[in-house]
Amino acid sequence: MFGRLMPTEGKFFDLFNQHAALCVKGAHEMVGLMTNFDDLEMRTHAIEGIEKEADKVTYACVDMLHKTFITPIDRDDIHKLITRMDDILDLMEDAAQTVSLYDLKAVTPEAKRLAELSLACCEKVQAAVGLLHNMDNSHKIVAICEEIDRLESDADHVMRAAMSKLFRDEPDVRNLIKLKAIYEILETVTDRCEDVANIIEGIIVENA
Repeated sequence: MFGRLMPTEGKFFDLFNQHAALCVKGAHEMVGLMTNFDDLEMRTHAIEGIEKEADKVTYACVDMLHKTFITPIDRDDIHKLITRMDDILDLMEDAAQTVSLYDLKAVTPEAKRLAELSLACCEKVQAAVGLLHNMDNSHKIVAICEEIDRLESDADHVMRAAMSKLFRDEPDVRNLIKLKAIYEILETVTDRCEDVANIIEGIIVENA
């Protein structure tokens, strides 16, 4: 009798999809910011707003987790997935605020490329999360996760080349420090997307 009175599933997958869509939206803004600093204030404000929306989705998911008796996948996996997805947007907000606080004057091709790879990773995360409600999609999901791994590897290569160029060619130490920080944050966005992919692959192994 008690079990029948408890919530049984909740709309966890809907919340995952909402959050993934916000990650993609934030990544689009990040690419725009790293393409042109002329609208820096507007882009930064937009990313901050998207991050706050994502926080609400994360809180709603965690709250639902506390209230749901039977979950569609492991409770710990739900918590890890939504919080790791939230880390993605937290880093985007960090990147935007760092550009603003450090008063960078010019974009670099390397920063733009890292932002583009971050966007590509977020789009793949959205695709994988969108299929997660049905374990019949397991092969497609694993293939998408492998693409995320490849994109993260590409970002590593861009990062190493960017750092090499920076330390070789940048004469202004202050500007070197600023750009190094931006590159590191952007590359970490792709790391967090890979973390999400790893969590999703673990869910597939447990449930497929």
